[in-house]
Amino acid sequence: MIGIVDYNAGNIKSVERALDFIKAPYIISKNPAQLKDADKIIFPGVGDAKYAMEQLKKTGFDSFLKDSAAASKQIIGICLGSQIVFDWSEEGDVECLGLIPGKIKHFSSLLKERHPSSEEQKNYPMLNMQLKIPHMGFNDVSYANGGSKLLEGVSEHSDFYFVHSYVIQPENPEVIKGYADYGMLVPAVIEKGNITVFQFHPEKSGNPGLQILRNFAK
Repeated sequence: MIGIVDYNAGNIKSVERALDFIKAPYIISKNPAQLKDADKIIFPGVGDAKYAMEQLKKTGFDSFLKDSAAASKQIIGICLGSQIVFDWSEEGDVECLGLIPGKIKHFSSLLKERHPSSEEQKNYPMLNMQLKIPHMGFNDVSYANGGSKLLEGVSEHSDFYFVHSYVIQPENPEVIKGYADYGMLVPAVIEKGNITVFQFHPEKSGNPGLQILRNFAK
């Protein structure tokens, strides 16, 4: 059974519709105790990292997710849920769940850190306002480090739907299983042990995204 974490900061309806479409059994709850018997967890999220962490602590889902990870339950994070499994987010300067070592930084911060020369700026369209932030819309994903079992049956370079202004920066690059190219390489699929997170929205990405959810459900 799949448990969907409802902590007042998740895009629950689109996930629910996608699971209904693939006929995967699930339960949604705002109460961690009601999800304790779920063997798989979906951790969605939209909006602000600081607000989301406040809601996780308020509802008790922060401890629930940490306990579920420690119990080796399979967990997927989506969009904001893919980010706040890391240690810290620049969005609100907030400590996050710390399930995977790493930080979350705004696109602009990463570009400033690189200090490209005038000549190099030609290779960074964002600096010339040719690409907009947030990164929004469909983008293809290239696989890395052997990919993930959750990507089985999904062709490399399939398009997925992204909406984000902040970028996952894991400490260990080997946990990155897929990248998007948006003026820089954007980690899109990250996996460490029983935790797999997607910067994009599988539930809004048509057949490739539905295949990811089928792989997760089976």
